[in-house]
Amino acid sequence: MLASYLIQPGVIELRDADKPKPSRGEVLVKIKAALTCGTDLKAFQRGHPMIPMPGVFGHEFSGVIAETGKGVKDFKAGDEIMAVHSAPCLKCKYCSKKLYNLCENIMDTKVLGAFAEYILLPKHIVKQNLFHKPANLSFEEAALLEPLACVVHGMSGLKIKKGSKVLILGSGPIGLLHMSIAKLHGAHVMVCSRKKERLAFAKKFGADSVATAEELPDETKIFTGGMGFDYVFECTGQLDVWEASINYVRKGGTVVLFGGVKSGATASYDTHRLHYDEITIKGVFHFTPHDVKTAYNLLKDTLNLFPLISGSYPLKDLHIAFEKLSKGEGIKYAIIP
Repeated sequence: MLASYLIQPGVIELRDADKPKPSRGEVLVKIKAALTCGTDLKAFQRGHPMIPMPGVFGHEFSGVIAETGKGVKDFKAGDEIMAVHSAPCLKCKYCSKKLYNLCENIMDTKVLGAFAEYILLPKHIVKQNLFHKPANLSFEEAALLEPLACVVHGMSGLKIKKGSKVLILGSGPIGLLHMSIAKLHGAHVMVCSRKKERLAFAKKFGADSVATAEELPDETKIFTGGMGFDYVFECTGQLDVWEASINYVRKGGTVVLFGGVKSGATASYDTHRLHYDEITIKGVFHFTPHDVKTAYNLLKDTLNLFPLISGSYPLKDLHIAFEKLSKGEGIKYAIIP
């Protein structure tokens, strides 16, 4: 089979690789669509600690089951499916506390390699996070299951409701997914970005208001009546944006830090604001099987996210998609083997 290998930052090779054979409980999937994401882009640009090089990469996908191992009961060859690339072990101390997204083994047992003709899903993923693709979803839309599950997790437990004022810092796919769910709850949403083309897209996609970083202080006062936002979602992974995020939240409001900053970085906040204004700062990571099921139902029944896919390329042109994203062109690209 053909598989894309990230050799080093900026260098992708399309290689022949052995097609995996599913063992008991496993499923071999023929990829129909794989999507680019921000983590892949970071790896392409400068490397990433969770994506070994040289090695296969890509983790947002959908496809058709090519073969099943013994013991697989709910899926068969020919089924159209959607899945995510990880699942908790259900055995570690964090899983025993039902903190499944913080499973001690979840990153060690994740599956990479969606930028290929086939991908092998191990038993623990098949049992927890594999779904039949509804006929009304394209393969490209179905491949959005993983990033949407991450966003669902970050927004779970919050009390966003009709009339809530929400600020999204960042206009990439993750920011736009946050916006989509906030709008479902009836929130009024502003999107902030340094890229005016992305702001124009966000406005067309449903944002109530948009602002550049320079405009944000004044626009916040206008949009919230001087009170500040009920919820602020940081979706850039930039340290200066992390630190500035509390400037826009109201007293008693919540800041959710979704974007990952380089390991070892430290952020500073005004302790007076945090304490006396009772600001909640929440870190979020990954997703649980419940989040994946919620995301699946949203894709199946509610959300239209196809506009987030800016175009498609064959495997041999994967580098073109990442070169475009590096220039700020497009939101997400579908790779079609």
